[in-house]
Amino acid sequence: MSTPDFDLAALKKVGMIQQKQKEYFAMRLHAVGGDFSAAQLQKVAEVAAAYGRGQIHLSTRQGIEIHFVHYSKLEAARLELEKAGIAMGACGPRIRIVVACPGSSTCRWGTIDTKTVARSLDEKYFRQDTPHKFKMAVTGCPHNCAKATENDLGIMGGILPAWQSERCTGCDLCVNSCPAGAIYQQDGEYRLDETKCIYCSICTANCPTDAWFAAKQGYIVWIGGTMGKTPRLATKLRTLIEDEAELYRLVDKVVEYYRQHGRKRERFGHMIDRIGPDKVKEDLLNE
Repeated sequence: MSTPDFDLAALKKVGMIQQKQKEYFAMRLHAVGGDFSAAQLQKVAEVAAAYGRGQIHLSTRQGIEIHFVHYSKLEAARLELEKAGIAMGACGPRIRIVVACPGSSTCRWGTIDTKTVARSLDEKYFRQDTPHKFKMAVTGCPHNCAKATENDLGIMGGILPAWQSERCTGCDLCVNSCPAGAIYQQDGEYRLDETKCIYCSICTANCPTDAWFAAKQGYIVWIGGTMGKTPRLATKLRTLIEDEAELYRLVDKVVEYYRQHGRKRERFGHMIDRIGPDKVKEDLLNE
């Protein structure tokens, strides 16, 4: 059988990935924070039935893949999906889809609007070339449901709590529920050890009288997380950035730094270890 005439690199760039069955491809669809409308999901099912084998795969990055699409049907399937507003994803050495938890829109612990941040990142960076794959995650709080510490760039919502005595009933719920042991009682008052605080919202969310409140709210930035063959948890870069414009300026610097210093097929976190985490942080924060 002759080899089919197709450009594998070009197909891979837009999320069409050749399977071990050489004439068949998995179509990776573009999602932001795992969001699809009900109508889009119905269209995905129709395309999977018409052009694949009637099955879809939910990826670990909140996306959808349609497997077993013959190379001769790829373009027709893509056009059918685009009519429903569904674009193709990405693969290879470039910025992938952005994952996100529900954030403050529905989660009681969420402290930031994760989906708005994810959309902003996606609009600017999706499918841009990088030395190796580059993954972003936005998570609403230190519960870390979207795994900010396992991505090349992770943005995490956080708060610095404060206590107001006039609203407190002395129930000790804050002391008993703080996961970091950062809250304690002294001389009839509740105090916060900021060196232990992990900026979660458990104290403010649990307090029955709102005696604990968010005195400061912002974004925590993590860099260099990766799973795969050589896992690495991310390095914390900045804590509680309150200004959104400042957050995006820092993201720009992070992506550009990786482009300048990363070697071909070297993950961002492994580049950080090669250069040194302290040196990378100094370069990114002091330029």
